[in-house]
Amino acid sequence: MGNLNHLFEPIQIGNMTVKNRIKMAAMGIHYPELINSDGSYTERGIQYFIERAKGGVGLITTGAMQVQNRFEADAHGTTISSAGQAYIDGMKPLTEGVHKYGAKIVTQLTAGTGRQNPVWLADGADPISSSDGLPNVWNPTIKHRALTAEEIRTYYIEGFRNGAIVAKEAGFDGIEIHAVHEGYLLDQFATKRMNTRTDEFGGDVEGRLRFCKEIIDAIHETCGDDYPVLMRYSVRSMMKNWNDGALPGEDYVEFGRDYEESVEIAQYLEKIGYVALDVDNGTYDSWFWPHPPVYMPEYLNLEDAAFIKRHVNIPVFCAGKMIDPEVCDQAIADGKIDGVAMARNLLADPAWANKAAEGKKSEIKPCIGCHIGCLGRLFQGKRMGCAVNPECCAEIDYNYTVAEIPKKVVIIGGGIAGMEAALDLRKKGHTVDLYEASDKLGGAFIAASSMSFKVEDKKLISWYVRECEEAGVTFHMNTPVTKELLETLEFDEIIVATGATPRTLSNIPGIEKVEIINATDALLGKKAVGENVVVIGGGLTGIEMTYDMVLSGKKVEVLEMKDSILGMDVVCAANGIMLKQIIKYYQIPVHTSASIVSFEEGKVIYSVNGEEKCIECDSIIASVGYLPNTDLYDSIKEKYGEKVHLIGDCKQVANLLNATWSAAELAYTI
Repeated sequence: MGNLNHLFEPIQIGNMTVKNRIKMAAMGIHYPELINSDGSYTERGIQYFIERAKGGVGLITTGAMQVQNRFEADAHGTTISSAGQAYIDGMKPLTEGVHKYGAKIVTQLTAGTGRQNPVWLADGADPISSSDGLPNVWNPTIKHRALTAEEIRTYYIEGFRNGAIVAKEAGFDGIEIHAVHEGYLLDQFATKRMNTRTDEFGGDVEGRLRFCKEIIDAIHETCGDDYPVLMRYSVRSMMKNWNDGALPGEDYVEFGRDYEESVEIAQYLEKIGYVALDVDNGTYDSWFWPHPPVYMPEYLNLEDAAFIKRHVNIPVFCAGKMIDPEVCDQAIADGKIDGVAMARNLLADPAWANKAAEGKKSEIKPCIGCHIGCLGRLFQGKRMGCAVNPECCAEIDYNYTVAEIPKKVVIIGGGIAGMEAALDLRKKGHTVDLYEASDKLGGAFIAASSMSFKVEDKKLISWYVRECEEAGVTFHMNTPVTKELLETLEFDEIIVATGATPRTLSNIPGIEKVEIINATDALLGKKAVGENVVVIGGGLTGIEMTYDMVLSGKKVEVLEMKDSILGMDVVCAANGIMLKQIIKYYQIPVHTSASIVSFEEGKVIYSVNGEEKCIECDSIIASVGYLPNTDLYDSIKEKYGEKVHLIGDCKQVANLLNATWSAAELAYTI
C-alpha cells in the first residue's frame, strides 16, 4: 500500500487545523448507558469517542442533539440549549480526552426531524414541518403543519444560539449543523418541493435557507465569527415520490432536490459562512442512501460529492461506504473531495486511521453493512453497538488484562463465534485449540457471505482467520469432535460453537416427489439450482438469496406464510426498505399469507386466503430458519458441568451480533 500522503495531509476548516482528512461522521448514541439526563455523555460514551481519537481520526463529530424541547421533545431527551453547567462539566473530559490524541471535535446540533418524526412521537401530537400538509414518512396519513416564523426564532434560533455557547464552553472546536441533509427539518425548509411557504422562510433559495442563515448568524454573534460551523449536506434527495426512494442506477425524475437546486443551495451555504460540507445523499424516503446497507455499491456518493466540490470553495467531505484507504487517498489526490467522513467503518474498527497510516490495510476489520448493532439497536431502544465489534460503545467493559493463571481452552466450531472467542481468549493469555469438522473456517457465515454483493462479508471471514493465526490460535481442521475425542484432550474449559442446522419441510403432500434444496446448500453450490425457482420463506436469507439469483438472471418467486416479509422487527429499516424497493424494481413476485398445499413434479401448489394457486418451477429452495445444533453439548454437559459453555447459534439462533457478542462476553469471564 502506498504512503497515503493526501489522506493524512492536514486540512484547514475555517480557523481549525485538522491533522488529517478523516472525519468521524455523527451517529446518535441516545441511550442511558451512554448519555446522561443533562445531555452529556457517560464515562462509557466518552470512552467510545476517545477510542476513535486514539485510533487516529482527525475530526470527530458527536451525535445530533436537539436545540429545542417544545417540539419532538422526547426524541433526544434534554436539549443542549437548556443543559447548562452540568453539560459543560460533563463534556470537558470528552473534549480534553479527544484533544490529548491530537484530534479535533465538533458537536452536531439539530433542529429535529419534522415530517420524519417517528409515528410514536408524531401521532396525536403537534407534528411540525416546513409547510402545511407534508406527509409523515412512517405514516403518510399524518400531516404535518408549518412552523410559524415566531416559533422558528423563539424555539430554534435561540436554541442554536444558546447551544453553541454551551458547546464552546465545553471545549468543542466547532459546530456541525444537522442538517440540510437526509430530509430532516432544515432539509424540508431548504428543498423547493417541501417548502411551499410564502413568508420570509420560503420562496427562493435565500428564503428557503433563511433558517440556516439565522442559525449561523446567531452562533457567530455569540461565539465569534471565527468559530467554525460546518454543515451536513445531501446533494440529492434520491426520491421518486413521497416514501419512494430511487435505487442506484435507476432512471428516474428527482422528486426532491436535484443537481441544479443543490448547486444553488451549496453555494449559498458557503456565502453565508458555513466552512465545510459533510456530503452524502438521500432522505428517509430513500433511507438506504444516507445509511447504505450491504446491497449499496461502495463509494456511492463520491461522484455527487465531486460534483458539489466543483461548485464551492470550502472543504467537501464525502460519506457513504468510503472503505479502502487507497481509494480514499486517490479521490483526494484527484481533487474530487477534500476528505472522507466515516461512521460505521469506525464502529467496526476504531483504529481504521492508524492502520491505514501504518500500511496495515489488511488488518482493518470490515463493516459489512448489516446495521444490526448500530441503527437496528437504536430503533429497538437499545444501546448502540456493532455486530462485528462487541467492544463498540462498551470499551470500558473490555479490559483484556492477562490472566494470572492461563488456561487451556478447547473451542469446538470454527465459525465466527468460535473465532471471536479464540481471539478474545488469546488477549487474556489463554492457550486456545480450535477444532473444525470441515476444511474451511467461517461456519454458517460462509454460506451467508456467498452472495455476489457481500464483498465485505467475505473479507470478514478472511480477517478472522488471519487474526487468529497471528494471535497463535491452534487450528485442528477436518476434525469432528466427539465425546470420545474430548476424553483424550487436556483442557480447563470447553466452548461449544457448533452453530445451527437448517429447518426442513415435512408432512406436505407430494414432498417425496420433489427435491427440496435447503438455503445453505443452494448458497454453497452443493445442489444445482435451476432457472425457475420458488423460494419458500421470506425472511432475510430468503429475500437476499432471491435478489442474488435475480441478478444472475434467474426467475424467482417467493412464498411466505406470514402477512409480511423480512421480519422487520429484526431487520434494520434501511436494509428492509431497500430490499422492498429491489423487489418492486425487479418485479419479483412475493406471495404473503401463503401456505403450501402440496408439491407435484415441477409445481408448487399454495393457498392464499383459501384460493389455491400453482407455480411451475424447476427448483424449490427452503429458507425456513435454523435449529440450534446442540447434540455434542447435550452429550457432554453432564460430565463436564461448568467447564462447558455454549455460544453463537447453538446457544440461540439469531444473527452475527449474537455470535460475536456471546463469544466476547464469555471469553472475558474465563
